[in-house]
Amino acid sequence: MRSRLLPSPTLCMDPQRIPWLAYACLALSTSVVGSYIGLSKLLLTAFPVFLLAGLRFGFAAVLMLPWLRKDVGEAPLDGRTRWLLFLESFVGNFLFSICLLFGLQHSSALAAGVIMAGIPAAVALLGRVFLKERISPRVMAAIACCVGGIALVAFSRSGGGETSGLGALLLLATVFCEAGYVVIGKRLTASLSPRRISALINGWGLILVTPLALWQALSFDFSAPGLAHWAGLLGYAAAASILTVWLWMTGLKRVPAAQAGVFMVFLPLATGLVGLVFLGEQMSLLQALAYGLAVLGVILATTAPAPPHEAAKKSYTPGPAKP
Repeated sequence: MRSRLLPSPTLCMDPQRIPWLAYACLALSTSVVGSYIGLSKLLLTAFPVFLLAGLRFGFAAVLMLPWLRKDVGEAPLDGRTRWLLFLESFVGNFLFSICLLFGLQHSSALAAGVIMAGIPAAVALLGRVFLKERISPRVMAAIACCVGGIALVAFSRSGGGETSGLGALLLLATVFCEAGYVVIGKRLTASLSPRRISALINGWGLILVTPLALWQALSFDFSAPGLAHWAGLLGYAAAASILTVWLWMTGLKRVPAAQAGVFMVFLPLATGLVGLVFLGEQMSLLQALAYGLAVLGVILATTAPAPPHEAAKKSYTPGPAKP
């Protein structure tokens, strides 16, 4: 009976097995984020920043109410897990958005692209420090390709304006906020399901932004936005707070943080492709080289075998997971 219920130990422990489904979830998650950046900019013409964030979290909270239920066999939330959930939302949702929006106000798009290209490297660094993950030479090469590729994309753009020291510091903080989101999420996936993580951190995001959202709501004319804006807001809430987070946590459960960080490259890649396909932008030779480097980095990361200790973590363990 045991052999029928449990997966094959050889299969689970095989470090050469490639989790293609997890990779697909990570790539799709960051691709959707990159794609809806344009939508969020359009929505900002109709809603102020904090009110837009509050409505996004509020709509998503209603849609994710069934996800708050504890799964069968899942351990109750302890103090450490509750703290990590708060920190995940504060760093990855609230602080990330504030640092990014205000950082862009004090910097050029060129500088922002270069600085944000450091996300995969920051994820690898924090994963090494806090998760004690070994970074293989192959994954390091993948990170270098992705950083170099997106940096080339940034340098190939024509952008004016100067970047202040404050702007650069805020964008650097954004990079480490996103890296912290990945590393903390990796810890959470050891004890909670991706759906419940998504619902709980969205709830914290709603709590954190509500005072600022209410402040802007007092002077906002809710009859001004049209039906298209409200429909776009609902789609934005579903994509930003539900789909992307659930996909990311699902993939992160099977992939080391440093390796998952490489998939952040799809965020600026997707944004660029939307411009090429829908906005009629042209791709230069330098941009083509940059995208080639980024794709090479993803190939290196996805074909790298998991370290033996990571493969061992994938084995089936009966009973509730340890918090």
